[in-house]
Amino acid sequence: MKTIRIAVAAATLGLCTPLAHAQEAPPIHPALHDRFYVGLGAYVPKSSTSAQLNSSTLGVGTNIDFEQALGMTTQKTLPDFFVRWRFADRWRVEAEYFQINRTGDKATENQIQWGDVTFPANTQIQSRFNFSDTRVSAGYSFFRTADKEMGAGFGFHVASYNVALGTATISNEEKKVLAPLPVVSIYGQFALTETWAVGGRIDRFVMTYDNYYGNITSLALDLNYQPFRHVGFGLAYRSLNIFAKATGSSLTAEFNQTFQGPLLYVNASF
Repeated sequence: MKTIRIAVAAATLGLCTPLAHAQEAPPIHPALHDRFYVGLGAYVPKSSTSAQLNSSTLGVGTNIDFEQALGMTTQKTLPDFFVRWRFADRWRVEAEYFQINRTGDKATENQIQWGDVTFPANTQIQSRFNFSDTRVSAGYSFFRTADKEMGAGFGFHVASYNVALGTATISNEEKKVLAPLPVVSIYGQFALTETWAVGGRIDRFVMTYDNYYGNITSLALDLNYQPFRHVGFGLAYRSLNIFAKATGSSLTAEFNQTFQGPLLYVNASF
């Protein structure tokens, strides 16, 4: 009788152990479930910028490499802010913002035509290139479990430019452009443990609308560590490539730029 009881207990244990493992709950990371998720970080992108300002009177302007020709810095540490709101189980809206302001002061090697102004070779040019990107989007997670999700979204990168060139004797030839560039997004997020999660997003679109033409590619990769219930830390990578063209009655402006580099941030979720 004792032998039978031992055999039954062993068989029962053998059957229950795999079942217990199968029913183990997946890791629940706050970033995948909390309604609000906000972050503030230091973004250190390497920049590559070229621009051209054509004139109806002088014709096609010079395509200027702002880092090489005008002496602007190629890398700078910037604040970056982002927020996400899950307003339904599968729906979310999010936004992200960064701004970079740069100036240059350099003697040009070649003649530069910028809009209605011509700068002769060997002219000391003071330049300014201020840029900001505001990304807003709404997304739907078509695949969602406790520890992972994948979805698609639609939104805008609103690119703002304020560019000026001048000298001690020639007033600044300034151009301001606000270019709202729509994007389609694919995103995914996965919980590795209850404190570690990874995520990624890619935005892409080509647009022609009214006086604007633009194309944009944006990539985001995130590794998040959240040891506390409402506070965590992250290491991320961001890249943004924009080509924008705005045509006016007298001037046509073109901008082609790339930002790419690491982002370190602290986040809160609740």
